[in-house]
Amino acid sequence: MNWLKKSLHAAILATALLVSPFAGATAFTDYLENKLVDWLVRGQAFTAPATVYVGLLTGACSDSAAGTEVTGGSYARVAVTSSLANWAGTQSAGSTTASTGTGGTTSNNGAITFPAPTANWGVVTHFALYDAASSGNQLVCQALTVQKTINNGDAAPVFNAGALTLQVDN
Repeated sequence: MNWLKKSLHAAILATALLVSPFAGATAFTDYLENKLVDWLVRGQAFTAPATVYVGLLTGACSDSAAGTEVTGGSYARVAVTSSLANWAGTQSAGSTTASTGTGGTTSNNGAITFPAPTANWGVVTHFALYDAASSGNQLVCQALTVQKTINNGDAAPVFNAGALTLQVDN
């Protein structure tokens, strides 16, 4: 089953997601894994989201558990259009052409900036990608390489270009 998972991870990058997150183990959620299996080998339609929404979590997530998303204090997920311009090809950070690399890694080509917190958000430990601005389906979750405490009055949290990486195969 691992071979299928790796194949599906590569397939989604090439055909659907073209998105991003940090170093560390990337977890496709059970929801996304099921959609990919059904699409790849069961002939079921799957429409990749035209926009993904980056969210911040204060509790661990996994492929089967959503974790605890930040709430309140002006928090909102950040919309990023799924495109070659917004997410790097697997061949190099910052590239804007179709993926041709061998490392299975993509990253954000532009800054992803959250609203400035107007309340304490807590210790952010993970990020997730969703298919909607609120509620919706969690697609990917991943631990941050460095946890960050975000408090009322802090500067708006930002993932600078290239800082949010997603590795789907290695």
